[in-house]
Amino acid sequence: MNITDVRIRKINDEGKMKAVVSITFDDEFVVHDIKIIEGQNGLFIAMPSRKMGEGDFRDIAHPLLSETRNKIKEAIFTEYEKVLAEKDTEEPEE
Repeated sequence: MNITDVRIRKINDEGKMKAVVSITFDDEFVVHDIKIIEGQNGLFIAMPSRKMGEGDFRDIAHPLLSETRNKIKEAIFTEYEKVLAEKDTEEPEE
């Protein structure tokens, strides 16, 4: 399984949620609404989830292997850093 596309759909400059991401596997399967979150120990990804009952959240889709999670995380953070760098080099509109 190969990651064939990573799209940073929304970037937030304020708050703990920094971005919303879609990731495509083998040009055939996409997972939307992966979030990049600023935590106490730095950035992490949160897989799409649904609220269950008393405020608990349950992932809708998630990797089963830690190696797969790391591969997804690295691909997302690489694209996120690239988008942030492009955003920083853009000249402000007047």
